[in-house]
Amino acid sequence: MKSIVAGREPVTATEFVELALGIDLELFTGSPTESAMDRAARVDVAREVLADLRESDPETAAYAESLLRALPLKQPRTPCRRTRRAAVRRPVHEATAVAA
Repeated sequence: MKSIVAGREPVTATEFVELALGIDLELFTGSPTESAMDRAARVDVAREVLADLRESDPETAAYAESLLRALPLKQPRTPCRRTRRAAVRRPVHEATAVAA
């Protein structure tokens, strides 16, 4: 049996929730790659949307607010590239070379 919401067939659970509730989850949860400036702008817009939702659909507003309060997604760790240090050759002292 297929689940069809608003004439569309969601592929993932996230798409299903977005279509069923009519909200963009990423607006409230964020993206792991967003900058601090992007995050501030997104949160401002999310709060405005949340204010409208509280008037029209308090249940969805409560869900969206819980998403907004959730911890921000962590940015994936990118492996840092380290360059190999060139081997430092120390000069051989005459005393050590003679003893060897």
